[in-house]
Amino acid sequence: MVIAIIGILAALAIPYYQGQAIRAKLIEVENAMANIESAVSAYRHDTESWPTCPTIDEVRNSLGVGLGSITRIYEISVVNGVITVTIQNIDPMVNDKSLTLTPNLNADGSFTWTWGWSPNFPVYLRPRG
Repeated sequence: MVIAIIGILAALAIPYYQGQAIRAKLIEVENAMANIESAVSAYRHDTESWPTCPTIDEVRNSLGVGLGSITRIYEISVVNGVITVTIQNIDPMVNDKSLTLTPNLNADGSFTWTWGWSPNFPVYLRPRG
């Protein structure tokens, strides 16, 4: 009886743990994107234009964002203010999928940012807010 209860608990806990581990790794990607978002916003406020950085090296060099230790991002680009990353080294469910942050210019000159993702990105793993 005890073994059956332990088996049931394990069957419930292991998938939950795996989902939380994937979510934690995705938060690392989201945090890196937030750093890029700040740099893009500063660039826009300083120059009144959007930076064009189609590669990760240009993001590092042009925007001054240190991304050397981020191993979960395969590609980064910033075009017309839209930040796009391709994910790697997390889980087959999200590897090679993209996340985007799109700026929306408000009437007062401030920005709001909207998350986007690949069409088949798992709903429960999508960025919140």
